[in-house]
Amino acid sequence: MEQVTGRIREFNRYYTQRIGVLTDHYLGQHSLGEARLLYELSRDPDVRSVRIRLGLDSGYLSRLLRALERQDLLKLDRHPDDGRARIAVLTDAGHAAVSDLDTRSDESVTTLIDPLTPDQRKRLADAMEEVQRLLRLAAIQVQPVAAGSAVARSCLHAYAEELSRRFPEGYGPDDLLPATAFALFLVASDGVSPVGCVGLRPLSATTAEIKHMWVSPSARRLGVGRRLLAALESHAASLGYAELRLNTHEALPEAIALYQALGYTEIPPYGDDVHGQRFFALPLPH
Repeated sequence: MEQVTGRIREFNRYYTQRIGVLTDHYLGQHSLGEARLLYELSRDPDVRSVRIRLGLDSGYLSRLLRALERQDLLKLDRHPDDGRARIAVLTDAGHAAVSDLDTRSDESVTTLIDPLTPDQRKRLADAMEEVQRLLRLAAIQVQPVAAGSAVARSCLHAYAEELSRRFPEGYGPDDLLPATAFALFLVASDGVSPVGCVGLRPLSATTAEIKHMWVSPSARRLGVGRRLLAALESHAASLGYAELRLNTHEALPEAIALYQALGYTEIPPYGDDVHGQRFFALPLPH
């Protein structure tokens, strides 16, 4: 861990210096904070959602907003749907500044990678994609939530909506278990929004069933499914269950492959789930 930490710190120091983050005026115009805030507000004027997405301190955000207001780049107003919240609407000068920043950013990157061969540029892009993928996975947190909570319902709604497209026989909200059926419900979040969920339903004193596992398309191939299952298995063992069971559908080959890769063994059918076509079990450590 210490070696990895040191290598990441070294990369951070080099990269921030190389792309000009340390200067007072990022890309020759604004501070890095101002430039990034302008970019985000040009796509989402909701100040609160931008603050959460960027992880900004409220005081620091207020100072940035005042600075951009003084430069006549935006105007603050009440949120149309929430009088307690604010929106930041970019002025014509603000939109022009964002366009200029995009142009300067493109030019800066082009200059940065121009000495590389096409193959080296592709290797660089692939490596940066992998860095972003792994850092995003590291930021995802898995936490228990109430199965009837708004965040759980939003995940289950997305789960049902996806299965309605993928199952030949269809799938709807009536196919979801009621909140009272779960002994545990876990949600994975990237710090901004939920990106996955899974529930645990008791079948007996020693056996529980994995239900309604879902990962957002935006977070797939990050290992979120594995993290959700690992957390659920740990919680189930601590609750005294000796075995986990699940069923899935032939229309979900990626789910079947995941369960098989994690040591779930195929078993004969159980229960009366009309959508169950493949059945698996996993013994839990005592």
